[in-house]
Amino acid sequence: MKDICELDVYRLAEALADKIWADFDGWSEKAQRTMGYQMIRAADSISANLAEGYGRYSPADRKNFYRYARGSFEETKAWLRKAIRRKVIQGQDEISKYKSLIDELGPKLNAFIRTTNMKRTGK
Repeated sequence: MKDICELDVYRLAEALADKIWADFDGWSEKAQRTMGYQMIRAADSISANLAEGYGRYSPADRKNFYRYARGSFEETKAWLRKAIRRKVIQGQDEISKYKSLIDELGPKLNAFIRTTNMKRTGK
């Protein structure tokens, strides 16, 4: 079985969280305190829940944590939409980078959840 950090879905989740983490320092204090910390927690929670689920034995336990990861993914997207709408995240290049990560991670996350009924993901 592969390590969780070798899976594309996990790597994408980490890349999204790391981008938010890096961009956070350039935001105003207001944006950092009101949405920034919550956005970081939500984005970090995607990969954390994937990792926790990956370590569980039963398919039901794994699927539960993978669904939590999807919930955190949706929360992260909601915060990103607000940050763009409120002009915390600006510029077409920056917006495109986030969109690219989101567009790739979403389908991979859903596919990963669907594979949970198999014996062990990654075999």
